[in-house]
Amino acid sequence: MSTAPARPRTPAPRSGGAPAASLPAALVAGPRPPRPGALSVCVTFGWRAMLKIKHVPEQLFDVTAFPIMMTLMFTYLFGGALAGSTGEYLQFLLPGIMVMSVVMTTMYTGVSVNTDIEKGVFDRFRTLPIWRPAPMVGYLLGDAFRYTAASIVILAVGLVMGFRPAGGVPGVVAGIALLVAFSFAFSWLWTMFGLLLRTEKSVMGVSMMVLFPLTFLSNILVEPRTMPGWLQAFVEVNPVTHLVAAVRGLMEGRWIGAEIGWTLIAAAVLMAVFGTLTMRLYNRK
Repeated sequence: MSTAPARPRTPAPRSGGAPAASLPAALVAGPRPPRPGALSVCVTFGWRAMLKIKHVPEQLFDVTAFPIMMTLMFTYLFGGALAGSTGEYLQFLLPGIMVMSVVMTTMYTGVSVNTDIEKGVFDRFRTLPIWRPAPMVGYLLGDAFRYTAASIVILAVGLVMGFRPAGGVPGVVAGIALLVAFSFAFSWLWTMFGLLLRTEKSVMGVSMMVLFPLTFLSNILVEPRTMPGWLQAFVEVNPVTHLVAAVRGLMEGRWIGAEIGWTLIAAAVLMAVFGTLTMRLYNRK
């Protein structure tokens, strides 16, 4: 007695309703989405940095409480001794304190980079089909917001204390814009250290060793002419000195072309040198 051959059994569709064989077809169906542009990716990573501030608002402590403390402390500690009155000294000091607070805040860029590396976040970024420098540029775009916030906080405190910029709104806006642009370029130094050093404590330690001489051995607190000759030689070539002179001049209504030019040249050199080194370390990490 002959029996009919058994027919092959077709696989039952999965719970989703579509057969398993149609999954590859669904994945390759349609044109491949275009690769995102460099600008859009940088803005996306910048927004990521902003969201980190939203979820951890304690990160704004260094751009709110710290600048207020610095402004009040130096004004009332040194105002009477150096200028005879706190009001006169505030007119000289506030642009310098603004520069000091913002420049010292830049080191946290390197700390954030180092933290993400330890968590393995950068390993995921490297697998994405995006412009390679985008994660780094995104960090700096997010930090540019923090630099601007710190400048506005210091300016508001200064206005309450009696600071009156002779340059008006245009001079103040130009001074803050120059400060943020320089800080953006200066932050590339800390991204390099964030990639190079192993722990965030190491990044902060090296950063303070660099920042303290640059900020205190400058014209932030006093005029360089009161310093010894050997110290004046360092102060005159210190890029922070030129930045302070440019910002102070803009807020006073004096557009000092030489100081503004030196500041922009220093920013371009910092970005070209440390931006290149940062990307080499990032590609080899």
